[in-house]
Formats: sequence, structure tokens, C-alpha cells
Amino acid sequence: MISKAEIFSIQNQEEFESLALKVFRFQSIENPVYAKYLKFLKVNPEEIQSISGIPFLPIRFFKTHEILLSNQKFEKIFTSSGTTGAATSRHLVADLEFYRTSLEKSFQHFYGDFSEYTIFALLPSYLERTGSSLIDMVEFWIEKSGKGGFYLYDHEKLYHDLIRNEKEGKKAILIGVSFAMLDFVEKYQLGLKNTIVMETGGMKGRKEEITREELHQILKKGFGVEEIHSEYGMTELLSQAYSKGNSRFQTPDWMQVLIRDTEDPFSILDNGKTGGINVIDLANLNSCSFIATDDLGKIHEDGSFEILGRFDQSDVRGCNLMVADV
Repeated sequence: MISKAEIFSIQNQEEFESLALKVFRFQSIENPVYAKYLKFLKVNPEEIQSISGIPFLPIRFFKTHEILLSNQKFEKIFTSSGTTGAATSRHLVADLEFYRTSLEKSFQHFYGDFSEYTIFALLPSYLERTGSSLIDMVEFWIEKSGKGGFYLYDHEKLYHDLIRNEKEGKKAILIGVSFAMLDFVEKYQLGLKNTIVMETGGMKGRKEEITREELHQILKKGFGVEEIHSEYGMTELLSQAYSKGNSRFQTPDWMQVLIRDTEDPFSILDNGKTGGINVIDLANLNSCSFIATDDLGKIHEDGSFEILGRFDQSDVRGCNLMVADV
């Protein structure tokens, strides 16, 4: 069995690739949905010798199947948001302690100790439904920090609390969904010196879609900061990537992104080329660690990656038949 210690002690690319292949072979046997998918593709797991050869499970399987190891019980279910009547993703989490370890070590890797920060959260729509992994993550941040809270639509209170925190010279993180952050800066202007402003994306139909660059320019001006940080996560993943500016994301050591060809979903592209984002998340040990997302992006030479948009259903090639039959 693969342990948490192995996953969270990865030091270099060689160790990552070795463990990723070990996880792949483990899940190819123990995950019945993934095993059936590989059989459908006529893939022999023992013949896969590099991570670029691993087939990635289309993320839409989380809407149609229970992605969990055989005979595994789950402790919690994370669900995605969706329009009325639309199918939503369900991620069955078998080991909440494992998940919390991923959250904590990832935060520490990028930002240091929780106790250094007050956490301000502006996450309406997520807070108004059950099963959000983002809300669960931020609740954990607040618990570990011991300072902060959620504000829903109470922008005035958030404004005064941010000002008070700044006057006291305390470090903080303001994490918010894009449309709510835009609503806030329409009313209030700040000059934050000690606060990291982090957007999680998402207009949720509340505002006209704009580019991330345009969003960041508006938020930088409104909050008076030099950079806008971003979080890249989703219901189907138990780890997150972070950007500290310029919309370039970095992953923790147990997570990695590859770019697939939009015409051939089983072909991996070189750095600098735009394609579909595949994610290896070894924290998904009890579900599936190899996910082909519906996001478009590219990887830079320094290993950082950008999100450039999303596939529409007509753009997703080579997977529709598999989703129906597996």
C-alpha cells in the first residue's frame, strides 16, 4: 500500500515519476471504473513506463460514476456547482485526514504557517450550497489560523475589518470568488499593504465574462495591491495549485500538470503549446490521480502553467464514446 508519507515527502521529479507510476498501477487494479476505462482502451498498465504514457480519466466521469477504490468507504462527498437540472460532479473522499494533510502542506509550501494570517473569505454562491470543496478548504484555513471568517454579502463589515487589520499591521489573506470581488471594489477602494488578495475564478452567471488579465487589473486597482494571487482547484482534485501573480500557477510537489493535444487526447504536448490540461494529483490516492480536465492551458519552461479557457462540448474529442460505454 502507498502511504501518505511517501506522497508528501517527494523531493524531485524522479521521485514524483516513480511514485506516480506506482499509484497508476495500484489504481489500475483497485479502482474499478479506471480499470474498466483502461480495458476499454486496451491498455496494459505494466507496459506504461512514463507518466506521459498514462491514460487520464476524463473529468466528466465524476458526473456519471462513483470514482472510488474497491470496497472503500467514503467519509464525505464534495459536489460541484451546476445549473438547475444539470449533472454535477461528485468526489467521494475516503480519508479526510489525508485530504487535510494535503491542504495544510500545500498552504505551508506556498505561504508559510497559518498562524501568521487572518483569513477573510468572500465566497457567496459557494457558501449558499452544500458540498463545496472550496468552502471546506477555507473553513480549514480559518480553523488552523484561528482568525477570520466568511462575509457572504456583508461588504461593509469586510471593508471595516480589512481596514482595522491593516492598521494593526497584521498579515491577512482575502480569498474570494471573482464576481463578489468585483462587486466589492465597485463600492470600496483600498490600499492594502499587508493583505494577499486571492481570486478563485468564477462569475457564476452574475457578471459578464472577462479575461483573467482584465479581472486582475480591476482588482489590483480596487484593492491597491501590486499582484492578485489565484487558486486553481476543483471538486475532483484534493490538491490545489497557486499563482502569486501574472496568472502563472505552481503545483505542490505531489501534483503535476501535463498538456494534451486537443485533437488527440492521448498525446502529450511540449512546453509552450496550448492544449487540454491533464492533472496528476497523488493526493487523489483513494479515487483517481490522473484527470483530464476540461480546461485549456499551456506550460512554461519554468514549469509554471497558465489557464487559457475551457473546452466547450464540441471541442472535447475522443472521449464521448468512452464516457457513454465505461
